[in-house]
Amino acid sequence: MAQMNVSIRIDEDLKREFESLCNNLGLTMTVAFTVFARAAVRRQKIPFELSMDVSGAEAAGSEERLSR
Repeated sequence: MAQMNVSIRIDEDLKREFESLCNNLGLTMTVAFTVFARAAVRRQKIPFELSMDVSGAEAAGSEERLSR
């Protein structure tokens, strides 16, 4: 199977946090995105629930990231 490069834009702080999480899990960001893509294709949907219903602590972090 041929490999392709994909470029995405992501907030600098979010990228750093995600990269740290991936490293702690023993993954690269490429592997993590590939796992996500495979799950989405296999299930034919985003492999987690998307919702506007967020609690206080989560909302504060989300709003802060979105405002950047």
